[in-house]
Amino acid sequence: MEKLSWSKEIFGSKLELVQGNEKIGSISWENMLSSKAQAIINGRLFTLNREFFLSKLEIYDSNSQSLLGTIMINFFNTRSDVLINGKRFELEIKNFWQSRWSWKFNGDDIITYTSHEFITKDKGTIELASPMNDEVEILILLGLFVRNQFILFILLALLVLIVIIV
Repeated sequence: MEKLSWSKEIFGSKLELVQGNEKIGSISWENMLSSKAQAIINGRLFTLNREFFLSKLEIYDSNSQSLLGTIMINFFNTRSDVLINGKRFELEIKNFWQSRWSWKFNGDDIITYTSHEFITKDKGTIELASPMNDEVEILILLGLFVRNQFILFILLALLVLIVIIV
């Protein structure tokens, strides 16, 4: 089973993806609240996009501008799915804090994410039960993009709560 690591400053705009000691990818936003990001993994370029209200996430091939996948996220539902190359993959949130989540194919976990820290940095590991290929690369990036949207949602909710209390 392959293992990857990822990290992102909570208020930062760049996520790093590492395999062993080698950086294999990144996701970069213009700023923390940006709805678009540029991503690279194993030399392939992607564009990630989200709707204003955080629910619809899309991934595009940056070279051909073709849509590779769309996922609708409901932060109150633990499951969502995406079609890639005619195959259905299911995203499952494993716990309330969304510190564990995975992509499933035919009911089996193929990519499992675990978040290890949240206070100053959002970082964790990714376990691959499937060999690295185009679909797995797309799913890795989408899973990390979903995580970032969850963190953004939490921060916005905290901000609203603080404004209401004050």
